Amino acid sequence: MEMFEKILVALDFSAYSQKIFDCIGEIPGVRDVVLIHVVDATHPSKLGWTHEPYIENAKLRMAEKKEALERLGLTVHISVDVIVDVITQGTVPQAILDAAGAHSVSLIVMGARGINPIQELLLGSVSSSVLRHAGTSVLVLHFRPAPGEGAGPACPPDTPLFSRVLVPTDFSRPAEDTFSFVRSIPGIDEMILLNVVDKGESKEEIETAVLDAKMKLTAMKEECGASGIPATIRVRVGDPTEMALAVAEEDDVSLIAISAFGTGRVREMLLGSTTFTIVRRTRRPILVIRTGGFPGS
Repeated sequence: MEMFEKILVALDFSAYSQKIFDCIGEIPGVRDVVLIHVVDATHPSKLGWTHEPYIENAKLRMAEKKEALERLGLTVHISVDVIVDVITQGTVPQAILDAAGAHSVSLIVMGARGINPIQELLLGSVSSSVLRHAGTSVLVLHFRPAPGEGAGPACPPDTPLFSRVLVPTDFSRPAEDTFSFVRSIPGIDEMILLNVVDKGESKEEIETAVLDAKMKLTAMKEECGASGIPATIRVRVGDPTEMALAVAEEDDVSLIAISAFGTGRVREMLLGSTTFTIVRRTRRPILVIRTGGFPGS
């Protein structure tokens, strides 16, 4: 299967999830789209136990989305499978994961749709659970509000989704695999390579670590150049999460691409804590990458 050839798009019909369609045509290699909307029938509906009217309405709305995708005018053919999955047991995230597995997709696309009084926690519970347990890469689309408005467009015409990509790295094997993967994605105009020095008992140790990071990032920059991708290196000292979020804003990136895995070997931490925190707090689209060579995959 080619890169992102078959993707699953999870819809909840919120204003945020509708904006996902702004970006589907920009995903490299996409040919097949599986649309899924999960009707949670494990709880009584507001009008009683019957969910049939909602289910029928969902089917109609999904058919409309199918037609919209077929009118995108992409250079490759898009076929769309439509799923309205009614669950009477289990959870919405598990239904999404089951569909992703059944259709052997290479990417799950979701809106963040975080509704939380703490403004920095921007990831909804469904997206959070899918992200933690997915067996494939996940693209989470955050939507930056326009001044005085609701969510702004995810993929404005002058800023393609994969145009200016931030790649944080700790030089671990998962991070190296992620860098190689991102470097192979067609259509990237610029890559921002970031390492954050977060350890050092003395000023001298920190300075040495910074120099070492610059050397390693320079080598990565040269690899990007060999692939025809201009790259900029950034070295910061401090908390990895805070620095990644800051650089994403300073460099006005269109996408953050990061490994799903940290350097730990604890089974419960297959999704690195830094990665998860960045996904929860960023206001930028973020691609969390899993490949078959990663630990725990």
